[in-house]
Amino acid sequence: MNRLGRILMLLGWAALSGTAWAQVAEKKTLTVEGARKIIAAAEAEARAKGAPGGVIAVVDDGGNLMALERLDGTFAAGANISIGKARTAVLFKRPTKFFEDVIHNGRFAMTALADFTPLQGGVPILVDSQVVGGVGVSGASSAQQDEELAMAGAAALGARSAGMGGDVSPPSAVSYFPKDQVAAAFNQGAVLLDGSGRNYMIHASRRQKPGMAEVHLKDTDVIYVVGGSVTFVTGGKVVDGKTTEPDEIRGSSIQGGDSRHLAKGDVITVPSGTPHWFKEVDSPFTYYVVKVR
Repeated sequence: MNRLGRILMLLGWAALSGTAWAQVAEKKTLTVEGARKIIAAAEAEARAKGAPGGVIAVVDDGGNLMALERLDGTFAAGANISIGKARTAVLFKRPTKFFEDVIHNGRFAMTALADFTPLQGGVPILVDSQVVGGVGVSGASSAQQDEELAMAGAAALGARSAGMGGDVSPPSAVSYFPKDQVAAAFNQGAVLLDGSGRNYMIHASRRQKPGMAEVHLKDTDVIYVVGGSVTFVTGGKVVDGKTTEPDEIRGSSIQGGDSRHLAKGDVITVPSGTPHWFKEVDSPFTYYVVKVR
């Protein structure tokens, strides 16, 4: 082969190699050793918090089980639940609490999704901005503690759980949500910024009808009305109040209290421990809620 032929052959090989290179990307993979490290960190956090039990499951980025540890005293169903949480977190690239909140805000159609466990306690595992797996915990003393143990496990690899847009920014970083993302959140009522690693969270809330009376024992709500109007009752006494989850009370209505008409542009704060109730709703009623703990 003459010199010109060799040059043409090398140029062709380079072009093909460049095309192939552009069509693939480097991918980080969670190892069994990494999965065991995550479980050990979550188990250590369980001991530190005095958790009565728990099942810790770790899956790879395809949702396949890699490792599982069932602590003494944990109910039998905890294994399947923790696997489901881990799988949901990794396949949807969001903490499972995000989906629990979305459903709580009225998007019940999401419960029809297959292979979906929208219960707090699952978080994605991220390394260098890549989702490499998920960790799920079930059977601790509360749903919040399930999530705390899962986050402690994920942190063993220097990972952070993903927020609304799959962000991997530390809690102190700036969070930006384009208007289209905000509009989509208001269309269904969704958590815009979850509380993972923070003492606050932001809901883009939407109400079509009156809700239950609520009391948040630890969260203070800062409400800004975007559209619609509502009769909002604060204070008084919750009727038929029951604890529905840790630090959360729900009831059928409020007896007494102060009634206000809220409309676009209004702001109201509801301190922790204060009963409140969206009594009458002019649909659709949209509003931001910043929850501060």
